[in-house]
Amino acid sequence: MTFHRIDRENWDRAPYFEHYFSQKCSYSVTANIEITKLTERLQAKKMKFYPAFIYMVSKVVNAHIEFRTGFKDGVLGYWEVMLPSYTIFHNETKTFSSIWTEFSHDYHEFYNNYNGDLKRYSDVLGFFTKSNEPQNTFPISMVPWVSFTGFNLNINEDNNYLLPIMTGGKYFNQDGKTLFPLAVQMHHAVCDGYHASLFINEVQQLADHCEEWMYLN
Repeated sequence: MTFHRIDRENWDRAPYFEHYFSQKCSYSVTANIEITKLTERLQAKKMKFYPAFIYMVSKVVNAHIEFRTGFKDGVLGYWEVMLPSYTIFHNETKTFSSIWTEFSHDYHEFYNNYNGDLKRYSDVLGFFTKSNEPQNTFPISMVPWVSFTGFNLNINEDNNYLLPIMTGGKYFNQDGKTLFPLAVQMHHAVCDGYHASLFINEVQQLADHCEEWMYLN
């Protein structure tokens, strides 16, 4: 859980950070990710889509410092590794819980970690049901009942929350392709439009080349 402090006086992004941080400027981008090949391979192996989605966004987050930048005890810096904190739905009560899972770049190891946590906490009701969540987590949620075209969160935390927030929707078929709406919320102090585009494009690349990380032929 290593945290690297940023020297704000000698940081090349300092003027952009100060400008957008003082404005409390965050923004959201929603894009459709094509997951045709991904869903076909998952279905063939009887594997779930949700952990694959969590894995892809976690892999992209961990590939770029900008997506791991935030505050720790009032100090600006970036985490060496980020872990996904995600929601699971309880159908009987129509409520959800937020749990977290250890991340691994090896998909099958991560998938096993995910299934272990799901087995243990899926029937436990409450908001935060897996205790001892570390500080180096970022939030992921899912709205699998609707294929939205836009999604925005309003966070009243003096707008000091700088980490990206991911929300997925219901995937759908269009023109012979399976599309998945993905909303990304970012703070402009640390991420510009370029970084949002980078994030979305890299998730798309992972979906396009899923056989490379799923080891499926």
